[in-house]
Amino acid sequence: MAIPGIATPAGTLNYRQQQGKECAPEHFREVKGLIVSSIGVGTYLGKSDAQTDALVAAAIVESVKHGVNLIDTAINYRHQHGERSVGQGILQLIESGTALREELILCTKGGFIPNRDRVNWFRQEYIENSSFNLSEADIVAQCHCMHPAYLHDQLERSLVNLGLEAVDIYYIHNPETQLSEVTPEVFYARLKAAFEFLESAVDAGKISAYGLATWSGFRVTPLEKNHLDLARIKAIAKSVASGKESHFRFIQLPLNLAMPEALLLPTQSLEGKLVPAIEAAQRLGITPIASAAIAQAKVLDNIPAQIASNLGDLIETNAQLALQFTRSAPGLLTALVGMKTPKYVAENLALTRISPMAETNFQLFKGKLIKSNDN
Repeated sequence: MAIPGIATPAGTLNYRQQQGKECAPEHFREVKGLIVSSIGVGTYLGKSDAQTDALVAAAIVESVKHGVNLIDTAINYRHQHGERSVGQGILQLIESGTALREELILCTKGGFIPNRDRVNWFRQEYIENSSFNLSEADIVAQCHCMHPAYLHDQLERSLVNLGLEAVDIYYIHNPETQLSEVTPEVFYARLKAAFEFLESAVDAGKISAYGLATWSGFRVTPLEKNHLDLARIKAIAKSVASGKESHFRFIQLPLNLAMPEALLLPTQSLEGKLVPAIEAAQRLGITPIASAAIAQAKVLDNIPAQIASNLGDLIETNAQLALQFTRSAPGLLTALVGMKTPKYVAENLALTRISPMAETNFQLFKGKLIKSNDN
């Protein structure tokens, strides 16, 4: 039987109170009444096998026990193994009484075709199936689709994989993939249709909110083909909501020491001026969440000493330094970090006991980062 419920203000407040002795108070942030950890579990990498599934499930259990209550996955991660292992971890937590569903913010994504034989599987499941009205034109780059009927079916599959009645945040996954083959006019029309479905999914109690999980779309300038215009997207969501408050409330984008564009590069047009994506999100009332918080460990051996010295005396490892940078970014809700090996789970969770950098210190650090990038 699917686990009922969604994250609630009372549930997440209870979680923070239960973690109060272990975690630094500043480790938690608030959005729409929900109390959310500044570090979240990412589940992207790994083999599609039972051993990895067990490691991911164990990492989720351990993380929730020690101050992390946001968990992020996607239907295509490890060919659906990502969601299923998250489901295993959540079930263990709830059946053991370690956590309540209402305390956890659970997120997944749809858009990519989740099976290895993508095109043939899509044809069999959606084009040749008379239950759907999809065609070859709905597949982009042989891997992506955001037709409402496809997203509807993918959401239902995700809920089964996770063993849940509802998820808290549902993202369209890397929608900028569409711009490799369709015009901006076609893209934004498709996005509007997707948003109409997602608003209906909120009304049906399947999701609480939705957003866009991106890789490059918000980090590149308007001159780039795969650029996403956040203000235009916000306006589309508003039009779909028909006078009510839109449930388009989140974006996800990479932010780490090697990829600081979300903080530094002006890519979004607001009131005739270009500003970085995180600033634009804040001003538009959209909550940003960072993916790839330590750049899949690629930055760990190349952190300049003048930068590392600003990240805190209590930090012991380069992985902690990198994660401390990302989760300290002003305006950011949560920094996602993939973890499954017990050693690295413990290393990441140690940060929950340490406060993120104060904003004034971060701004000083940001200045050094700008100079470092200029050099």
